[in-house]
Amino acid sequence: MTLAHPAYAQVREVTPIVSVVLENNPGMMTLDGTNTWILRAPGRDECVVVDPGDADEEHLARVAALGPVALTLITHRHFDHTGGVQRFFELTGAPVRSVDPEFLRGGGEPLVDGETIDVAGLTVTVIATPGHTKDSVSFTVEGEGTVLTGDTILGRGTTVLDDSDGDLADYLSSLRRLLDLGTGHRVMPGHGPELPELNVVAQQYLDHREERLDQVRAALGALGGTPTVREVVEHVYSDVDPKLWPVAEKSVNVQLAYLRSLD
Repeated sequence: MTLAHPAYAQVREVTPIVSVVLENNPGMMTLDGTNTWILRAPGRDECVVVDPGDADEEHLARVAALGPVALTLITHRHFDHTGGVQRFFELTGAPVRSVDPEFLRGGGEPLVDGETIDVAGLTVTVIATPGHTKDSVSFTVEGEGTVLTGDTILGRGTTVLDDSDGDLADYLSSLRRLLDLGTGHRVMPGHGPELPELNVVAQQYLDHREERLDQVRAALGALGGTPTVREVVEHVYSDVDPKLWPVAEKSVNVQLAYLRSLD
């Protein structure tokens, strides 16, 4: 029998309000696993849960036991964040709110950009940050300077844009919007460790995207004609493990669509 790494069995306090439970679902797209965030105001019993994770009964039960849960919030539709929504609702009875109506439960209403949610002694503000997916949002927690970014900004590496509904123009705008929040904000990402300065990371992400766009433009020029997406990936990501090329194809698809929109 293989035992899970101890990191998957603990609740780790990050700030006086924010704690995290790491799901045991590591992988190419999830890094160490999905971060399920627990928000609890000092002295309060109820909490808010952000992204319950996928259909992992042990993880969902562990998070539910930290309740009572007043509200569940979803950053975006991907299964590693939402696969356990129905079961978590059954365990907690807490309403679920997201942009995508598919995940609404218990009378929860769709999230609206700019709205302020007052719940369980907390004030949480919704920021629409599409690009990774069309429905991606981030959340700020008043009084803490913390921003839960889902997969818009990760704790390590860079974000893959989903070529089914991701959009690079939207993503660049979302990064600029997070950058405009200014200094003193800490990143609580959907995967990977928390980061100390949102504005620094957002600028690094913007710089990286511009660099990749330049590389894609150069690849198109060097390859000539109408190269396939895989040919562009092999040219631009020649220094990356080929096992990651299928993932890179998603972002390149989105980058090519963006470049075509500029013509």
